[in-house]
Amino acid sequence: MNFPKDLKYTASHEWVRIENGVATVGITDFAQGELGDIVFVELPAVGATVGAGKPFGTVEAVKAVSDLNAPLSGEVVATNGDLQGSPDAVNKDAYGKGWMVKIKLSDPAEAAKLMDADAYDKMEKHGH
Repeated sequence: MNFPKDLKYTASHEWVRIENGVATVGITDFAQGELGDIVFVELPAVGATVGAGKPFGTVEAVKAVSDLNAPLSGEVVATNGDLQGSPDAVNKDAYGKGWMVKIKLSDPAEAAKLMDADAYDKMEKHGH
């Protein structure tokens, strides 16, 4: 499993890269592996407000549909339009081309609640 050290993680398998008050969000390598081939990603509109821990979209795979949960609160300032035509980018490059949304943080202090790579890795190994 690949869990880049410079990212933060949630218990619901989203990853977060925070730069200048904006969080780029996607799902982890583990999550895409569990889901299998991703066929559709539903993302919010730019300008939508999202709340930490609340669903902001869905990812649909051959075997299941899964909610995407916002790791942090704020306003959606960008979505990855490329996923409409090629949702398999999430399978191929979960931490790169497979990113989903960028959120302008309304409360940067929420980031303290996210897990680092080691904590996420431990959670995975214990099967939670």
